[in-house]
Amino acid sequence: MSTSTYTPTYKTKYLDTIVPALREKFGYKNIMQVPKLEKIVLSQGLGAAVADKRIIEDALQEMTIIAGQKAVATKSKKDVSNFKLRKGMPIGVRTTLRGDKMYEFLERLIVASLPRIRDFRGVKASGFDGRGNYNLGITEQIIFPEINIDKVNRIQGMDITFVTSAQTDEEAKGLLQEFGIPFEK
Repeated sequence: MSTSTYTPTYKTKYLDTIVPALREKFGYKNIMQVPKLEKIVLSQGLGAAVADKRIIEDALQEMTIIAGQKAVATKSKKDVSNFKLRKGMPIGVRTTLRGDKMYEFLERLIVASLPRIRDFRGVKASGFDGRGNYNLGITEQIIFPEINIDKVNRIQGMDITFVTSAQTDEEAKGLLQEFGIPFEK
């Protein structure tokens, strides 16, 4: 019986090509200084779920399919009478990817999903937060090939946050470009 260990393609790519490229580009002396991807957070805010509970159930199901792991509902923190919102009502869904699942999702996003966006010219470079993290907004969840378009009741957007160990936005952008995320020119 053989015990072959599986390593995602993008994890191998990071270790074999991205780390040396970033060391050369930024002049890191130690390999531990090279920024790495720590986690990817997928989230959807669903304000319309206040009126219809099925929206949350559908979104949880779709997010679980997209991420490859169970998504959880996010609940409101306080009452807002203007929006008929009570504390503890589900108003969104999210999931956090780490390790191998993170690299697998990143590969599916870059190779299969982003090219399916209509009139795609690259992702905006303005999504950095100043601390080396990047936020990407997607307007339609149907760009993911895992989603069956015939079963989608509502087209929802989602936010994808890339949390890196980079100290600056320039380092984070270099890391994400090496992975293959296409930024606008």
